[in-house]
Amino acid sequence: MADRKSSYDYDDLLACAKGELFGPGNAQLPYPPMLMFDRITEISETGGAFDKGFLRAEFAIHRDLWFFPCHFIDNPVMPGCLGLDALWQLTGFFLGWLGEPGKGMALSTGEVKFKGMVTPSVKKVEYGVDFKRVMRGRLVLGIADGWLKADGEPIYSATDLKVGLSKQSAA
Repeated sequence: MADRKSSYDYDDLLACAKGELFGPGNAQLPYPPMLMFDRITEISETGGAFDKGFLRAEFAIHRDLWFFPCHFIDNPVMPGCLGLDALWQLTGFFLGWLGEPGKGMALSTGEVKFKGMVTPSVKKVEYGVDFKRVMRGRLVLGIADGWLKADGEPIYSATDLKVGLSKQSAA
């Protein structure tokens, strides 16, 4: 099992993307530019809004991020789906961090609300994922609520993020 640290830097996240953190065939993060955070600042198997574990992460925003020039011309914003994907990425990371085997996949979410945007003027995005349940059966399933803050202001929320780990290989 991987070293159960309570925080991870960018090099650790890249090792996870390469399949080196949790071992071959287990949870991986996407590689940049689809990796949507720079560091995991805190991760714990206890605590959080439901006392079932939580994860906190950060993403430094800078003007030359790949999505700003194309989304949208003369009105650059980070696509909301990328913030949602980051929450799924973090949910899957948590399952791998727990030592659960299998490849991760986003399955669904409940309600998603956007009440602001990440623009090039934002300096830092913070993510939070609070676990409600981890089911361990043929499919390992994590269920969590998540949020995104832009420079400290909450702007996204998502309920019932579901990520599964499957031991079957993709065809």
